[in-house]
Amino acid sequence: MKNLKRGLLLLLFIIALIAYLNYPKLNLISGFASKNMASTVFIAKRTPESVTNNDNNIPLVKLAEVTVGDHNTIGSVYGLMKRQSIYREGLGCVLINDAYQETKNHFKPNRFPKMDTLPFPYGNRNPIDTVFKNVDYQKLNAAIENSFSDPEIKKTRTVLVYHKNHIIGEKYLPGFTKDTPILGWSMTKSVLATLYGILEFQGKIDLNKAAPISEWQNDERQHITLNNLLRMQSGLSWDEDYSSISDATKMLFLDADMTQTQVLKQAIAKPTEIWNYSSGTTNLLSGILRSQFKTYQEYLDFPYNALIDKIGMNSMLLETDMEGNFVGSSYAWATTRDWAKFGILYLNKGNWNGEQLFNQQWVNYITTPTKNSEGTYGGHFWLNANGKYPDVPRDLFSANGFQGQRVFIIPSKDLVIVRTGLAEEPEFNINTFLSEILSAIH
Repeated sequence: MKNLKRGLLLLLFIIALIAYLNYPKLNLISGFASKNMASTVFIAKRTPESVTNNDNNIPLVKLAEVTVGDHNTIGSVYGLMKRQSIYREGLGCVLINDAYQETKNHFKPNRFPKMDTLPFPYGNRNPIDTVFKNVDYQKLNAAIENSFSDPEIKKTRTVLVYHKNHIIGEKYLPGFTKDTPILGWSMTKSVLATLYGILEFQGKIDLNKAAPISEWQNDERQHITLNNLLRMQSGLSWDEDYSSISDATKMLFLDADMTQTQVLKQAIAKPTEIWNYSSGTTNLLSGILRSQFKTYQEYLDFPYNALIDKIGMNSMLLETDMEGNFVGSSYAWATTRDWAKFGILYLNKGNWNGEQLFNQQWVNYITTPTKNSEGTYGGHFWLNANGKYPDVPRDLFSANGFQGQRVFIIPSKDLVIVRTGLAEEPEFNINTFLSEILSAIH
């Protein structure tokens, strides 16, 4: 009997210890579950059941329960650490805290959709059917089908292949269509960076100038330039770990103003001495972008007026944090076809149906390997300069996001390939995926 009591006490102690050690994580778990549910239901118009069984069915997050209201969600873990997310028209969803005042801000971006008179990509009408002699369509379709095989492992949702101004292959998982918005996660970083390319082209910003951060003016951080930030080589401290309580997870699921998190970090190296991937850096750039405009409304309108609606990405929505800043690190939603348009803009070196949105040299800038990145990173775009994908041309560059969201641009093959899903390496082999598609194009 004594041994039984001791065993029970030991078990209770272990349970209490586990609970104590993991309690701080509950805030992040319920926050992720609530925010992901809200955005997917209210933006992508998917069912709560689908989100629970798929998007939120990942380690730890699946412990959370989420209730869905008319314009809000509440997530918790066994009733603990309740976190609420609310939907705001034009601004998407946001995790809120007790300080949030729903009636405080009535701003929303103005949208600038064009008349839909043209086929894809320069409009939203169905693309023109064209058969290319250099494309083995049987092989191409087999490659696309293979990317959807083993659905419990590869977890592919959508694939689109664009070649010579035409969609030559396209497939959607049941429950997804050409009209379903997809969360880009860190593909959003490439969208945010493009806004800097546009400002530079307009002569409104100099990337070689020091970042305009008042907190940095009296220490070594005063030498950090916009170029350093765009290349993730600022030398600032940052922990980008999504499996633990880190700088990145605290920023996304706790901070009201995500533009300030990186500002407060100390320098651990001089600019260019190290390369350190940082979502905080991108959100800092979003804050700096906001400072370029006289009014908040101008800031809200700029991405849509200068880029998103300009190229007909009418489904795209950039979510903001509690303080109204675009979460440039993570929260852009768009259909697969609209994500493809973003890649096509880069394939065309910034020219969209005759209008130049950014300098052609901007493509050279973002595809030039950043020092100490081992040839994998340029200016908020990922590269294949070091042959990470050995069976794919070295000129490939891409916008990459969590769980395998990708927009691949391969100029030498006149290709844009979009893949979205819930799995990445090693479950989803990108080199195999791309090489199989490439083998069908001669």
